[in-house]
Amino acid sequence: MIAASPAPAAAPATRAATSYLAFDFGTRRVGVASGNTLTRSATPLSTITAGSDAQFDAIAGLIDAWRPDALVVGVPRHPDGAEHENTLRARRFARRLHGRFGLPVHEVDERYSTVEAAARGARDLDAMSAAIILEQFLGGIR
Repeated sequence: MIAASPAPAAAPATRAATSYLAFDFGTRRVGVASGNTLTRSATPLSTITAGSDAQFDAIAGLIDAWRPDALVVGVPRHPDGAEHENTLRARRFARRLHGRFGLPVHEVDERYSTVEAAARGARDLDAMSAAIILEQFLGGIR
């Protein structure tokens, strides 16, 4: 008599990677990066001109192309952590993204992201800053 082999164990459930677009908000330019939870890395994409509804058209095109699950916005603060006028502008930008696109939006403290982008030798400081913001966010996810 041949003994039946036990049924193979079910493969462990794998969680699908969550994808993100991140934004380094500025009053003149907005840097954009993409990344996901699988690689926990981010890639600078582009910089778009800020300050008009055309910026949201450009963002809509990026959202359509990349199909992120959520968005991340860098929120600037003073070195001591205090808020300032651009903190409020970045938060307003985050609210507008959520309102226009219906995606979850996460805010990240973006102090020194531009300094780090410059230290990395970035040609596009704004897009690299967005990538740094996203890497910081991804590093905090468990």
